Amino acid sequence: MSTSLTTPAATSSAAPSTSPYQHYVYAYPHKTAYRPLDDRPALSDVWATEDKSALSLYLHIPFCEVRCGFCNLFTRIGAPDGLTGAYLDALERQAGAVREALGDGIRFATAAFGGGTPTFLTARELERLCDIAEHGMAADLRAVPLSVEASPATATADRLAVLAERGTTRLSLGVQSFVDSEARAAVRPQRRADVEAALGRIRDTAVPVLNIDLIYGIDGQTERTWLRSLDAALAWRPEELYLYPLYIRPLTGLNRHRPDAGGPDLAWDEQRLRLYCAGRDHLLAQGYVQQSMRMFRRADAPPQGADDYACQTDGMIGLGCGARSYTSALHYSFDYAVGMHEIRGIIDDYVATTDFGHPAVGYRVDGPEARRRHLLQSLLQADGLDTGDYRARFGAEPGDDFGAELDGLAAQGWLADLTATRLRLTPEGLAHSDAVGPLLFSPAVRAAMAAYERK
Repeated sequence: MSTSLTTPAATSSAAPSTSPYQHYVYAYPHKTAYRPLDDRPALSDVWATEDKSALSLYLHIPFCEVRCGFCNLFTRIGAPDGLTGAYLDALERQAGAVREALGDGIRFATAAFGGGTPTFLTARELERLCDIAEHGMAADLRAVPLSVEASPATATADRLAVLAERGTTRLSLGVQSFVDSEARAAVRPQRRADVEAALGRIRDTAVPVLNIDLIYGIDGQTERTWLRSLDAALAWRPEELYLYPLYIRPLTGLNRHRPDAGGPDLAWDEQRLRLYCAGRDHLLAQGYVQQSMRMFRRADAPPQGADDYACQTDGMIGLGCGARSYTSALHYSFDYAVGMHEIRGIIDDYVATTDFGHPAVGYRVDGPEARRRHLLQSLLQADGLDTGDYRARFGAEPGDDFGAELDGLAAQGWLADLTATRLRLTPEGLAHSDAVGPLLFSPAVRAAMAAYERK
């Protein structure tokens, strides 16, 4: 893929007045659009007509040793004695109910453990987690790509040994910054020496793919310190790097320190866009290939198959109280919260649950929403949308369904070609992915998200 190395003009006359940083779209619709399912359908009915030949399995662990200041994920700090064991008990019960509901003929093509921090669990508990995936769900972890998230403090030798032995092909380490003062500013209390030690232990496991997460836009960060962090990461030759813009979301730690950060901040927007471009150009010059606004893969990295950024496939089985599941017609999960008190209550409810055979909260994805989701998640990848695939799946051209939206993107200079067999964002459009995504939300999803009561 060829990518221009020019910097998007954040303040040019062609640039939109809207902030480039509206919303990170990693799934559509967002969980804040989900609502209680009054009919509580049986899982066996939900999955009865679905293709189960290449499912994705996701196990969610909602525990962290510390909550970073920017984090709005579903996780709690620490766990009272016995809670992680009780959580795994519930996870095992849920796996049994889901496996029974799926029936025969299932096959898993990918697996992932996320959170939270899966490596918050002890080595023995990680063994049990793998057993739940393998014995409870019949997923052969050694035969499919298995991605696991970790933090430097919990990436201990005994935990990593378990994960490597059980077939992990990708370890993702949340570093955020190799500059200690920036880590503190992001309320990510860690020392670079500890991060480097964790990276050494991960490389010792010989897991094929190492991913390092970094964040730009932190208070006090400059282009020089940003590139210093990138070079520190590159010294480990990671197969993947994710570059995330800092967001300050409601109910997070940084939001308590900067309660006014939700409003327009043109200077911060320009800083983040400038740092993004510097990071992107630096990685491209070092032999990395851009997969999306955030994700960069080393050109000679081993192939992972259908991994976590291949987002077109329905058939996601999520286990755990923060996990989502996707069918072609229904996305469902447990309740969602960001506040600590509410998260603890949801985890407690999950641990006490005995009926895992009926989804509780979700969003029904009808035909128009399925088309929108396909368009949105395809365009946010650097490879873009294959119009032939769209036509084969939906019996229409993307322009027939979303002509106004595509014309608007083209007018901004964000869409490369409306007539090509593959629709791609321009380099400037890719840089504005967090504005492009929200522009494609349906009115119904927008309304549901706006009506969501934060908790």
